[in-house]
Amino acid sequence: MDVVEALKIVKKELTIERYEHTERVVDTARKLANNYNEDMDKAEIAAALHDYAKYRDPNELKRWILREKGLPKDLLHYHHELWHGPVGAYLLKVEHDVTTKSILDAITYHTTARANMTTLDKIIFLADYIEPGRNFPGLEEVRTAAWKDLDKGCYLALKNTIMFLMNKNQPIYPNTFQAYNDLNKRIRSLKNL
Repeated sequence: MDVVEALKIVKKELTIERYEHTERVVDTARKLANNYNEDMDKAEIAAALHDYAKYRDPNELKRWILREKGLPKDLLHYHHELWHGPVGAYLLKVEHDVTTKSILDAITYHTTARANMTTLDKIIFLADYIEPGRNFPGLEEVRTAAWKDLDKGCYLALKNTIMFLMNKNQPIYPNTFQAYNDLNKRIRSLKNL
């Protein structure tokens, strides 16, 4: 599969606005991959497919989470917006024979992040967050950091997300806290060298 085929697959699944977002995420991921010497093809494909299950009915997503062993059941205790990453990765494997683990992982964790993210995970997480169509408080700081230090860009995006959810009294998925703590530790250890 290449990025053209991946975009054809998702175009059928997304609204026009979400598809345009996806195209911007692909472009941003391509640039980040180039900036950080990551596999360009994997970055483009993961970016193209990241929202594959975004518009599936939440009840369908819930059924998949309950039914499939590899999907984390604790997701059901959190907002359904988080479900489309892990379920989407699973469905891409089943429905389109996407089997590259690094691509599936980047799709799985593009909403929650995780500790010990790979470079590809970070690129997809950030490309989705900073693509040019986005506009919200704190975004410019993340955009600036993303091109200089991938870890710092992800750290700042996670910090913004955690603060946003806390201000809305929303629960925060444990992977998000673990990713934040992991990146915080990495950034602090580099400062102490």
